[in-house]
Amino acid sequence: MENFFSPQHFDLVTPDGCVTNLTRTSTKTADAIVFIENISPRFIGYQIDSECIIFNIKSTLAQIGINGIGGEFELDQAKGCAQVKVKLTAIGALGIEMLSQIKVGAYIGKLFAADERRRVRDPDYLARMFGRSDRWGEPLLSLGGLHGSSDLILDKVEGYTVAYLSLLNGRVLYDDTMVGFLPTIGKALIAGLAMREGLKLHQQWHPGMPRNVENDELLLVRTMPLHIRTVYAKVVDHLVSFGYQHTSASVLQPDTQASGDIYEFYGNSKRELTDVPLEFYTLEPYREYVFFQDRDQLQASLEDNDCLFQAFETAPGPEENRASVFVVKGEQLLNLKPEDWIIREPRQTEFPGLFQGSRQALMVERYIEQQPSYPFLKAIEDEQITSQGILLTRYFPSPLMKRMLLSDQVQRCLKRIYFQIPSYSHYSFFSAEDRALLHDLEKFAIPVYWVDKTTGRILQYIQKPERDSGMFVPLDSIDKFLKSTVFGIYGSNLLEGDFEEELRKLMMGIKEMKKEVSHPLLGPNTPLALVTGGGPGAMEVGNRVAKELNLLSCANIVDFRQSDRSVVNEQKQNPYIEAKMTYRIDKLVERQAEFNLDFPIFLAGGIGTDFEYSLEEVRRKIGAVLATPILMFGSNEYWRDKVTSRFRLNCQTGTIKGSEWISNCFYAIQTAEQGLKVYKNFFEGKLSIGKQGPVYEEGFVASDREWL
Repeated sequence: MENFFSPQHFDLVTPDGCVTNLTRTSTKTADAIVFIENISPRFIGYQIDSECIIFNIKSTLAQIGINGIGGEFELDQAKGCAQVKVKLTAIGALGIEMLSQIKVGAYIGKLFAADERRRVRDPDYLARMFGRSDRWGEPLLSLGGLHGSSDLILDKVEGYTVAYLSLLNGRVLYDDTMVGFLPTIGKALIAGLAMREGLKLHQQWHPGMPRNVENDELLLVRTMPLHIRTVYAKVVDHLVSFGYQHTSASVLQPDTQASGDIYEFYGNSKRELTDVPLEFYTLEPYREYVFFQDRDQLQASLEDNDCLFQAFETAPGPEENRASVFVVKGEQLLNLKPEDWIIREPRQTEFPGLFQGSRQALMVERYIEQQPSYPFLKAIEDEQITSQGILLTRYFPSPLMKRMLLSDQVQRCLKRIYFQIPSYSHYSFFSAEDRALLHDLEKFAIPVYWVDKTTGRILQYIQKPERDSGMFVPLDSIDKFLKSTVFGIYGSNLLEGDFEEELRKLMMGIKEMKKEVSHPLLGPNTPLALVTGGGPGAMEVGNRVAKELNLLSCANIVDFRQSDRSVVNEQKQNPYIEAKMTYRIDKLVERQAEFNLDFPIFLAGGIGTDFEYSLEEVRRKIGAVLATPILMFGSNEYWRDKVTSRFRLNCQTGTIKGSEWISNCFYAIQTAEQGLKVYKNFFEGKLSIGKQGPVYEEGFVASDREWL
């Protein structure tokens, strides 16, 4: 697969071939054996009937009056070579002189595979390229400049797209010095040097001369310069005006800028030639310069979850190997094969660190080059891939790939990233660097999707406005996530407790309350989300209730898998999670800060719950969030034992002076009705909460106080 991105590789043409044997049969004709080597294994000519293979004489020779018709073709795919019998014919006096300059060793032409499957059928395929340019501002398709499309007439003939290029008035003739230039051209053919520009020095344009042709005469005509970066063009012989024939230099390649301005005809006709008919053949999908927005089949396929899961199934095993493929069209996605993927076996690398800067930089570069996505991204940077597409990668890209992923050219071509496993080393858990890369990709408008085997769904990374963190969200829930007011459950992973029914009543009551209130955080059109830590116990209850009530069920999941130093219970992810983000154990504090809850709800819990309680206190104290009410399910005695002594000690020592008001944000409740009364008072502006509110000496508002 990597050889596919060779700059010299196009799958419809071969390299130029060399004359290995030459026999003159008359002053005007010769038989040549042309040997071509270094043919790509992907050359389409290996797969189609030899009658569809054309020998294309070099345009330099054709413009002087040498025509070459290929006869017998012998192709050897195993050795990457071909041998062709070519009949050379001289047209006109200059052609006869040039024929004598062609020697063994001269490179005189190449093969073109006129594959019917690649002929452009719909004129819109070409028409949409008008006015578009590459990264350097060069037109993708035009006649006479970036916007010069009015003189390029696209039509549909016999089921295929044909363009009729109008000829300029006049014809091209050679000056008297051209004969002396022919030996130089003969030597250049052996050396493999391009001489088309040299020909122009001897060509003279005569605008008043008629464009007709007589026997033994070469007619050189001109059009405006044709730019074709997106397709091959080929003269359609049977549509050329009666009495005219074009030389076998009939193929215009897409890697030649301002090509196709001179065409070579011979024959016999007194009627003037008016135009040149061209048909078109598509490039390899990677090189078509096709925009993602134009790939209807690809976009439709990406909406099918099964299609994406099946695409990943084609990646070669074992799962420990990194694998990537760049996809640019729907047909490619639907027919992926194992050989389409680039595979890398894992290599563990220890970087020496900052104090060995040069060695560190070298090792990083080597590590980047070992990634399976590197050949695709490098090909994009080098313009060997010009079509926009999507990257499928078994593992989420290494953060060290950030420089390439966010480069100008890659950003233009890379429209989406799909992955199945977040981390090679920690499997389902993202590192801090991974999340930073996700943040950057979001800022650079490169969507990232998790083809999640756990949920069987496609999840997209989404950040809420004005937040620098996000979650992977089901595609049909993105709008709900972006607009949602977020409730959250904190509690023990060991205890489910007996609050499930009360929690269900509470959330059902909030859904009903939406219809009656008008508040920035709650109203008739406000979607609701509920976030937990994603584990068992109280967290599982919260996610289960959320899913039952059609709230977006979310989780910030941390890696609690057992290790030698671990003193926590491993927390198996509960099955009710819809949207999620994952974290390594060393970023537990960072994970907690990214809960971004509007309305936290606390249940009975241990050290982790105490930590979360303190964080919610701090968030309100420093003004990171609004002073919203925090519910605490459980008896007043339980919360007095957990909260009151710490709050009173802080008050007595003066360590929270000026922040004692934080106590009016916490409300102990035992029933859903009590919690709904707290929320109703808040949304109606009747709850005394925040800096101007009262201080409660127990550190929270107990349910046996008069306010209830």
